[in-house]
Amino acid sequence: MQVVALVPVAGRGDRPGTDVPGALVSVGGAPLLVHAVNGLLESGRVHQVVAAAAPSDVDTVTAALASAGAAVRVVTGGPGESLRAALASAPEAGVALVHDATRAFTPPELVGTVVDAVLAGGRVVIPVLPVTDTVKRVDPDGRVLATPDRAGLRTVQTPQGFAVDVLRAAPDLADLVGAAGGAALADRLDEKIVTVPGHPYAMRIATPFDLAVAEALLSGPDRSTSG
Repeated sequence: MQVVALVPVAGRGDRPGTDVPGALVSVGGAPLLVHAVNGLLESGRVHQVVAAAAPSDVDTVTAALASAGAAVRVVTGGPGESLRAALASAPEAGVALVHDATRAFTPPELVGTVVDAVLAGGRVVIPVLPVTDTVKRVDPDGRVLATPDRAGLRTVQTPQGFAVDVLRAAPDLADLVGAAGGAALADRLDEKIVTVPGHPYAMRIATPFDLAVAEALLSGPDRSTSG
């Protein structure tokens, strides 16, 4: 069964202090987007990747992904339109993934785990990790209201996986995907969400510290290992 993956490239200004989308920040000589797309293709489970870019970034994204050939398409348009384009690019696909390009070092094995969970009957599948820090719920003034039991809390990663018919049946994809580019899409569908174990390497790279960690990953052991 074919698998299609949508990788949104957020518009300019999404990263404070820069005019570059987070997905186009370079690590190890290549944009995070390229590392993310390579990971999807290296899984051996993804047949088509669709990168959705703002019009101002299409040329840059197209050039960055040129070496991937026909396995990657670059489209423009809003979140809903790009998701529809992703589905249209692989009409035989039974599984759709939505992946955050700033989670550039997600192990290929995790991609396969998400796909397998969808094929096993999971209509919506997300990778998660246990919360290890103590979490406080506070009011608008910063006063502590409660300490949630972290045993029942999880942090969410990508790729998020969907049975394609779930997305095709959604009448308002643009609203569902929203400004988050798909990161919260699973929560907005009227389907039971299945979780699979995530991986520390699937961290979101959003700060200078994260970038330093990413550089260390590139210079260290293979990213598919647990380190």
